[in-house]
Amino acid sequence: PSKNPEVPEIKAAELAEADGVLFGFPTRFGCMAAQMKAFFDSSGQLWKEQTLAGKPAGFFVSTGTQGGGQEATAWTAITQLAHHGMLFVPIGYTFGAGMFKMDSIRGGSPYGAGVYAGDGNREPTETELGLAEHQGKYMAGVVKRLCQA
Repeated sequence: PSKNPEVPEIKAAELAEADGVLFGFPTRFGCMAAQMKAFFDSSGQLWKEQTLAGKPAGFFVSTGTQGGGQEATAWTAITQLAHHGMLFVPIGYTFGAGMFKMDSIRGGSPYGAGVYAGDGNREPTETELGLAEHQGKYMAGVVKRLCQA
Protein backbone atom coordinates (compact mmCIF):
# COMPACT_ATOMS: atom_id res chain seq x y z
CA PRO A 1 0.00 0.00 0.00
CA SER A 2 1.06 3.57 -0.54
CA LYS A 3 2.09 5.84 2.33
CA ASN A 4 -0.71 7.48 4.24
CA PRO A 5 -0.35 11.23 3.52
CA GLU A 6 -1.64 12.03 7.03
CA VAL A 7 1.45 10.42 8.60
CA PRO A 8 4.10 13.13 8.99
CA GLU A 9 7.71 12.66 7.95
CA ILE A 10 10.61 14.24 9.76
CA LYS A 11 14.01 15.41 8.62
CA ALA A 12 17.10 13.85 10.20
CA ALA A 13 18.04 17.18 11.83
CA GLU A 14 14.86 16.96 13.92
CA LEU A 15 16.29 13.92 15.74
CA ALA A 16 18.38 16.33 17.81
CA GLU A 17 15.19 17.51 19.54
CA ALA A 18 14.24 14.02 20.77
CA ASP A 19 15.19 12.52 24.12
CA GLY A 20 14.95 9.05 22.54
CA VAL A 21 13.91 7.53 19.22
CA LEU A 22 12.15 4.40 18.02
CA PHE A 23 12.74 3.92 14.31
CA GLY A 24 10.19 1.86 12.41
CA PHE A 25 10.72 0.52 8.92
CA PRO A 26 10.00 -2.34 6.55
CA THR A 27 12.64 -4.87 5.65
CA ARG A 28 14.00 -5.41 2.18
CA PHE A 29 15.88 -8.69 1.78
CA GLY A 30 17.03 -8.73 5.41
CA CYS A 31 18.02 -5.06 5.63
CA MET A 32 16.25 -1.77 6.19
CA ALA A 33 14.45 -0.33 3.17
CA ALA A 34 16.45 2.03 0.95
CA GLN A 35 14.30 4.97 2.02
CA MET A 36 15.32 4.46 5.65
CA LYS A 37 18.97 4.09 4.69
CA ALA A 38 18.66 7.36 2.76
CA PHE A 39 17.24 8.98 5.90
CA PHE A 40 20.25 7.83 7.93
CA ASP A 41 22.56 8.90 5.10
CA SER A 42 21.07 12.40 5.38
CA SER A 43 22.21 12.60 9.01
CA GLY A 44 25.86 13.30 8.16
CA GLN A 45 25.99 16.65 9.93
CA LEU A 46 24.53 15.10 13.09
CA TRP A 47 27.15 12.35 12.85
CA LYS A 48 30.01 14.82 12.28
CA GLU A 49 29.00 16.77 15.40
CA GLN A 50 27.96 13.62 17.35
CA THR A 51 24.72 15.40 18.19
CA LEU A 52 22.89 12.13 18.81
CA ALA A 53 25.58 10.55 21.02
CA GLY A 54 24.10 9.12 24.19
CA LYS A 55 20.49 9.22 22.97
CA PRO A 56 18.60 5.94 23.42
CA ALA A 57 17.15 4.38 20.27
CA GLY A 58 15.47 1.21 19.13
CA PHE A 59 13.72 -0.38 16.18
CA PHE A 60 10.45 -1.96 15.18
CA VAL A 61 10.09 -3.64 11.80
CA SER A 62 7.65 -5.07 9.31
CA THR A 63 8.30 -7.96 6.97
CA GLY A 64 6.26 -9.45 4.19
CA THR A 65 6.95 -13.05 5.17
CA GLN A 66 8.17 -15.24 7.99
CA GLY A 67 11.91 -15.46 7.58
CA GLY A 68 11.80 -12.02 5.97
CA GLY A 69 14.66 -10.76 8.10
CA GLN A 70 13.27 -9.09 11.21
CA GLU A 71 16.32 -9.90 13.34
CA ALA A 72 18.83 -9.41 10.51
CA THR A 73 17.31 -6.02 9.79
CA ALA A 74 17.80 -4.94 13.40
CA TRP A 75 21.38 -6.26 13.41
CA THR A 76 22.30 -4.29 10.31
CA ALA A 77 20.50 -1.17 11.54
CA ILE A 78 22.48 -1.14 14.79
CA THR A 79 25.48 0.09 12.79
CA GLN A 80 23.64 3.37 12.16
CA LEU A 81 23.23 3.89 15.90
CA ALA A 82 26.82 2.92 16.66
CA HIS A 83 28.27 5.50 14.28
CA HIS A 84 26.14 8.17 15.93
CA GLY A 85 27.11 7.02 19.42
CA MET A 86 23.47 6.29 20.22
CA LEU A 87 22.47 3.75 22.88
CA PHE A 88 20.67 0.72 21.44
CA VAL A 89 17.73 -0.23 23.67
CA PRO A 90 16.50 -3.73 22.82
CA ILE A 91 13.40 -5.06 24.56
CA GLY A 92 14.97 -8.42 25.34
CA TYR A 93 12.30 -10.73 26.72
CA THR A 94 10.70 -8.05 28.92
CA PHE A 95 7.32 -8.62 27.21
CA GLY A 96 7.09 -11.83 29.21
CA ALA A 97 4.80 -14.66 28.13
CA GLY A 98 3.91 -12.90 24.88
CA MET A 99 7.45 -13.48 23.64
CA PHE A 100 6.99 -17.22 23.98
CA LYS A 101 3.61 -17.61 22.25
CA MET A 102 3.87 -20.27 19.58
CA ASP A 103 0.19 -20.88 18.83
CA SER A 104 -0.05 -18.19 16.16
CA ILE A 105 2.14 -16.25 13.77
CA ARG A 106 3.87 -13.41 15.61
CA GLY A 107 6.46 -10.91 14.54
CA GLY A 108 8.98 -9.30 16.85
CA SER A 109 12.13 -10.41 18.62
CA PRO A 110 14.36 -9.38 21.53
CA TYR A 111 15.58 -6.60 19.21
CA GLY A 112 12.17 -4.94 18.92
CA ALA A 113 8.55 -5.25 17.96
CA GLY A 114 7.66 -6.58 14.55
CA VAL A 115 4.78 -7.55 12.36
CA TYR A 116 4.31 -9.83 9.39
CA ALA A 117 2.47 -7.63 6.93
CA GLY A 118 2.19 -9.99 4.00
CA ASP A 119 1.23 -7.96 0.95
CA GLY A 120 0.10 -5.14 3.23
CA ASN A 121 -3.38 -6.49 3.85
CA ARG A 122 -2.64 -8.56 6.98
CA GLU A 123 -3.64 -6.84 10.22
CA PRO A 124 -1.30 -7.11 13.23
CA THR A 125 -2.28 -9.69 15.83
CA GLU A 126 -3.18 -8.69 19.38
CA THR A 127 0.19 -10.06 20.47
CA GLU A 128 2.05 -7.98 17.86
CA LEU A 129 0.14 -4.86 18.91
CA GLY A 130 0.80 -5.61 22.57
CA LEU A 131 4.50 -6.03 21.91
CA ALA A 132 4.61 -2.71 20.07
CA GLU A 133 2.84 -0.94 22.92
CA HIS A 134 5.17 -2.60 25.42
CA GLN A 135 8.20 -1.44 23.45
CA GLY A 136 6.97 2.15 23.46
CA LYS A 137 6.38 2.10 27.21
CA TYR A 138 9.68 0.33 27.84
CA MET A 139 11.57 2.93 25.79
CA ALA A 140 9.75 5.77 27.55
CA GLY A 141 10.86 4.34 30.90
CA VAL A 142 14.48 4.13 29.77
CA VAL A 143 14.37 7.67 28.39
CA LYS A 144 12.84 8.97 31.62
CA ARG A 145 15.52 7.31 33.76
CA LEU A 146 18.30 8.70 31.56
CA CYS A 147 16.83 12.20 31.58
CA GLN A 148 16.59 12.15 35.38
CA ALA A 149 20.18 10.98 35.81
